Amino acid sequence: MSANGILLSVACLSVSYDSIRAVDDISFDVARGEIVTLIGANGAGKSSILRAVSGLIPYTGGITYEGRDLKNIAADRIVGLGIAHVPEGRGIFGNLTVLENLKLAAWRRKDKIKIKADLEHVFTLFPRLRERGRQQGGMLSGGEQQMLAVGRALMSDAQLLLLDEPSMGLSPVLVREIFKIILEINRAGKTVLLVEQNAHLSLQIASRGYVLETGRIVLSGTGRELTGNPRVKEAYLGG
Repeated sequence: MSANGILLSVACLSVSYDSIRAVDDISFDVARGEIVTLIGANGAGKSSILRAVSGLIPYTGGITYEGRDLKNIAADRIVGLGIAHVPEGRGIFGNLTVLENLKLAAWRRKDKIKIKADLEHVFTLFPRLRERGRQQGGMLSGGEQQMLAVGRALMSDAQLLLLDEPSMGLSPVLVREIFKIILEINRAGKTVLLVEQNAHLSLQIASRGYVLETGRIVLSGTGRELTGNPRVKEAYLGG
């Protein structure tokens, strides 16, 4: 990691789909231990940023993790470097049990004692996953599937979690539970880059945030600063 504590650095990032520029010359940093949130309307480019960091789509510009250039590194190797992506839609294996999903996420790891400890940590964070350990992932509720998706990211032993719309489709009670758990994960030492439409809750837990409109960053600041910004209030916080 660089001396100034930057874990992830995104510089002049652009992503295009055919002739459509989804992300347009964006730069930002994520320091170790932070929760950084990206907010904006659908189509603002938030998910494309996460997919670029994960190596899932081509891009121009630079992305470095712990000072290492991620350009031309395959997505599975990026996971091995310590970045886990929880995609919108969760992406779990519906035909595998909860326990199989979690163990599969640790396939690269050799540290059996720590794997066991991490599994216990996941079950402590998400008691319902322990209860449903032998149940197929596809049979879980939406909230339970989201818990499983986050749990799998933790089982990879990643230091940086990329969370894409973790509250989507969940009841208000579960939304608050998921945000509480994201905060707990962060306090346990994980860095989080969060894409979220629930601007109110994401800014409440964020160290810093960036507001995107049509592929560009238009505002940035601490979570508190953005929560109090009249433009953010009007557009994303209901006045």
